[in-house]
Amino acid sequence: MSSNIERLQSALGAANVPAMLVSDITNVQWLTGFSGSSGFAVVTPKSGVFITDSRYTIQAGEEVTGLPVASFASPVRFSEFLAQNLENLGVKKLAFEKSVTYGTWDEWKTMVDTVDWTPAPEVIKPLRMVKTEDEVAKIREACKLADACLAHVQRLLQPGVTEYDISLEIEFFFRRSGAEVGFAPIVASGPNSARPHARPSERKIESGDFVTLDIGAKLNGYNSDITRTFVVGKASQRQKEVYEQVLKAETSCIAALITGAKAVEVDGLARKILDEKGLAQYFGHGLGHGLGKSVHDLGGLSTRSDDVIAPGQVWTVEPGVYIEGFGGVRIEDDVHVTANGPEILTHFPKELTELS
Repeated sequence: MSSNIERLQSALGAANVPAMLVSDITNVQWLTGFSGSSGFAVVTPKSGVFITDSRYTIQAGEEVTGLPVASFASPVRFSEFLAQNLENLGVKKLAFEKSVTYGTWDEWKTMVDTVDWTPAPEVIKPLRMVKTEDEVAKIREACKLADACLAHVQRLLQPGVTEYDISLEIEFFFRRSGAEVGFAPIVASGPNSARPHARPSERKIESGDFVTLDIGAKLNGYNSDITRTFVVGKASQRQKEVYEQVLKAETSCIAALITGAKAVEVDGLARKILDEKGLAQYFGHGLGHGLGKSVHDLGGLSTRSDDVIAPGQVWTVEPGVYIEGFGGVRIEDDVHVTANGPEILTHFPKELTELS
């Protein structure tokens, strides 16, 4: 399979883009394998260069593949060094990413006035959305770690334990396992579970609570993202009804992630199923998002998405119901789309679990 550099070079050629400056650090890392915080890639259909500063000279030499590495040190400025490298490559017209701020663009075009600056077409998003086998393997390993973490912390879900203590144990588990925390863990109990992005608090779990855990590990540069909701003690009939309908929506939408499906229609399926029990009104966010180098990677399953499901994509599927004063349920898995259908990468049990 072609490298990400080669895939981008091919896309630039097809789009008639003579050269592109990749500055978004996540895109740079995806493109080159670099794991540092400051780097740029100039890519043409046939050549290119990776640019960083002296802090990362050695690291870039070890990590970057597919491009020669050039680094600069004070008193040389990035814009000066960029201009020099563009001249070496013979670049006269340079596309820049739309994520660049106006202030940065204004500085670049002033300091590097030897090229014609132009906004880049959307060439990286469709490439990043379709993961390579190596990328999927890394996401799969991050998912295994998230599954193990849930198994580890489930024992803490009992009356008297605070949300904050559970959150700390999640972070400790990931770091002890050689990973980073993909995002701040969500630990939401009782009425707090009605907040989709609740922050862990000093609230102590009580018997009868819903407890929602939304966690993710970042391992070897790639992320996992899983959510499970538990009941501490015996679930009420209403809790069971809400939970089972969210689970029905989640499993149905995973099955719908097949080649050619429209993301907006998969999202709509979740709302249709929740509405069977009058619960769609309590589902206010999108059904899911892409997963990869970023937790919220490119692509979305939502009411406004124009994405189409294709093999190689990795999605989160996370319907939820949040009822103020009652609590909330969210169930989330990570799903790899294959030519033979969806492959679920997260495997922690998701049937309603009553913790005694």
